Amino acid sequence: MRKFLFAALLSLSVLPALAQDEIFGPTAKDKPRHGFIFNGNADFDIPAADMAKRFGVSYRLGPAVTYKTASNWVFGVKMDFIAGNLIKQDSFMINVRDKYNTNFNGKVLEFIDINGYRSGVPVYERGYMVGVQVGRIINFNKYHPDDGLMLLSSVGFMQHKIDIYDRDKSVAQILGPYLKGYDRLTNGLYVEQYAGYTYFAKNGLLNFNLGVDCSVGFTQGRRDYLFDVMRPDTKKRTDILFGLRGGWMIPVFRKKVEDISFE
Repeated sequence: MRKFLFAALLSLSVLPALAQDEIFGPTAKDKPRHGFIFNGNADFDIPAADMAKRFGVSYRLGPAVTYKTASNWVFGVKMDFIAGNLIKQDSFMINVRDKYNTNFNGKVLEFIDINGYRSGVPVYERGYMVGVQVGRIINFNKYHPDDGLMLLSSVGFMQHKIDIYDRDKSVAQILGPYLKGYDRLTNGLYVEQYAGYTYFAKNGLLNFNLGVDCSVGFTQGRRDYLFDVMRPDTKKRTDILFGLRGGWMIPVFRKKVEDISFE
């Protein structure tokens, strides 16, 4: 008898909840959260246009800080460091590198150093991009209002050059100011478009974005004279990077009043 009464009372307590679910749905619709998002991004880039004539594939790594509104608009700043190790210009430093160089593969150059020995000097692609960004998260699931397709537009400043890493400072031809006559320093404005999926976990731990981007730099060479090709390097360029981007996010969302409890 006691078991029967317990089952009856349990049924009476569950029925109102079931009736409410039928009227209002299984879960109350959440509202998008708002607050700051600290982001670490990584890119794998394929160059195009003038960028592809000078460099091979490259990588970007950098932070971003954005603010997400309750209507899923996103505003912020970002910075990417550019790194690569493949230089594609055959004429690069042709006037000073060892003419019997058998190791030039876009990564290492050989010189006769100040001691008369053959010395290998690695060369790298190095640069950075810094800019502001604005965009929006397009939500498709009302029960996960912070997630969805993120569309971002960025504009800012980019710079890149060839880093000639003579660690021992043993190659006289590229010491001091002579190095600037070879490094191909280039900079200018860039614009970038990004599209990808953004996910925020309920527990706040698994938060990521994954997508593709395209960066177009309207740049110009900044060296008055290049020693190896004997001409100025002030030509305007179009530097394009097609990238696959992934990132880890740390959101600091403001709590809603109903989420705050008092003990």
